[in-house]
Amino acid sequence: MNQDEPPIRVLVADDQILIRAGVAALIRATPGMDVVGEAADGDEAVRLAQAHHPDVVLMDIRMPVLDGVEATRRLLADDAPHRPHVLVLTTFDLDEYVYSALKAGADGFLLKDIPPQRLLSAVRTVAEGNTLLDPHITRRLVEAHTRPLPPPAVHSPTLAPLTARESEVLSLVAKGLTNAEIADRLMMSESTVKTHLNRTMTKLDLSSRAQAVVIAYETGLVRPSGPSTNP
Repeated sequence: MNQDEPPIRVLVADDQILIRAGVAALIRATPGMDVVGEAADGDEAVRLAQAHHPDVVLMDIRMPVLDGVEATRRLLADDAPHRPHVLVLTTFDLDEYVYSALKAGADGFLLKDIPPQRLLSAVRTVAEGNTLLDPHITRRLVEAHTRPLPPPAVHSPTLAPLTARESEVLSLVAKGLTNAEIADRLMMSESTVKTHLNRTMTKLDLSSRAQAVVIAYETGLVRPSGPSTNP
């Protein structure tokens, strides 16, 4: 990180004090990062985020008073004065609450047993505006929580506003490809990929790449056990 750049401001929300304190200590000890608050429940997380404007909120899912899903919804609401990047922390990779958090606009999720360096890397990733989704785990999440699966999205009314190229880009995003990989696959510039994706998110009223992934699976554009409907 450039020393002239401000540190990444992080809020840690977890009702388990040992986990919360451990994560906060790790972040404080990392150059280029700073902890602006520690919350023991979702309600406190919302209040601290509104007061301190973190860049990233590490959000536990199962907390008292207000769970991480509802806290995420409130932080990412359209009328929220400050919308941080939310990275969900969970013990279970198939937790139904994780799926709900992604639909609410969270930028990704992490299992709590990941190595410290991967957690720090994840914080940097989402702080830069990128989404952190393991495509394999995402497929399992969507498959588990959208049964019965919809038919392939050849005539999905949800996707009707999209052009063929926008649908193609969306399907590749859902498969876990980066913008650079999509550009290489479709033989176009990375800026063109971003344009297609931004138009897609505007047309579908989405606020995050994670929501784009979820809707691609929910509509059947991408199938958990098969390829995209687009060539």
